[in-house]
Order: sequence, then C-alpha cells, then structure tokens
Amino acid sequence: MKMKITVPDKLSEITLGQYQKFLRIQKDNTDPNFLSTKMIEIFCGIKTTEALKLKVSDVNAICDILVTMFNEKPDLIRRFSLYGVEYGFIPNLEDISLGEYIDLDNYLSDWDNMDKAMEVLFRPISNKYGDRYSINEYEASDTGIMKDMPLDIALAAVIFFYRLGIDLSTIMMNYLENKEEKALHRYINSPKNMGGINQFTHSLKEMLQDLKISQN
Repeated sequence: MKMKITVPDKLSEITLGQYQKFLRIQKDNTDPNFLSTKMIEIFCGIKTTEALKLKVSDVNAICDILVTMFNEKPDLIRRFSLYGVEYGFIPNLEDISLGEYIDLDNYLSDWDNMDKAMEVLFRPISNKYGDRYSINEYEASDTGIMKDMPLDIALAAVIFFYRLGIDLSTIMMNYLENKEEKALHRYINSPKNMGGINQFTHSLKEMLQDLKISQN
C-alpha cells in the first residue's frame, strides 16, 4: 500500500511539545522497534497502525533523517512569532529578576518543564526600537503555549546557556549590591537547592550530553 508521509528534516518543523512527548516515551522504553514507531508517529503525524505497515527499510531511512535533524546545534534565535504574537528572548541576562532565576533553576533541568522555562526566557515584545526591543514583565503561569514553539528555538536557547558556560553567580552579582542580597544568598546556598547555581549548570550539561550535543 502506498502511503504519503511528510518527514521533517529541520528542527523548526517540529514543536517543543512533540519533542517532550517523545522524550517521555523514551524514558520508559528501551525497545528500538517501539521507539522507531513512536518517533515516526509523533514527528511525522501518522497513526501507529500506519507506521507498522511501513517497510523496514523505509522506517530506517526516516529515523536516520530524524536523528540527523536532532543532532543539529542551532544558533540562538532571539525573536519569533507564535499565534500572531511576537516573542523576544530576555534582552539582558544581567537584568534577570530573582523570580525568573528561581523558575529557570527549577525548569531548565527537566524537559517535562521545558515549555515553562521557555515562558521565562521568551515573552511578548512590548516595544521595538530597530533591532532592540523590550519584553513584558515575567508573570509565572502555566499556559502551555510554548509547547507549540519550534524546537530549534527552544533547543538553541538551552544550548546558548551551555555554550555561555553560564555561571549564574556572575549574572546574579547585581543582586549582591541591592536589597535582595540576603534573599538571594539564602537561596543559592540552601541545601535544598543542592548547591543552587552549580547544580543548575551541572544539570544543563548532563541534559545536553544526553542529547549527544557537543560543546563545540
């Protein structure tokens, strides 16, 4: 039986939500045949029953395309549009608020919460000045809208932190000079946070190593 399948070959052609769905399945399953089937089902948009009818050679070819795609290392994309709204990456990380930092620390190390992390990093643009822009203030929410953002943008943001060798203790030094000094100091050094900043960067490194993404 002939079947027409659209196989994405760019990260921009799939969503963060699709990737999160596949990672959840991958976490609990090790059968390569099952994972190949689910990969085609999720990223190519066909039913499992249809995927099972494909030739083994076609399945292998499709999975090769998808795996190659996931090995891409996209550069940071600072602005994108989703459902008619233009979103911008935090313009200046040195201005990150304590609330933003705490939520990033909680979300960035867990792909199940990556859409929430993206809601911290990307927010609706309020004003534009040529290539410069400002974004709305951060308000913690759980809209799930970022599940629909292109994966290349989400992945690039994660890689950006890793490539930056991000030591948020440097970015957060501003807080050591203002009224939030004591609160930040307690948070960073709290045993509950397992070393705070150091644990955050370590989690990012492990996450990217799991994705077989090199630092180069």
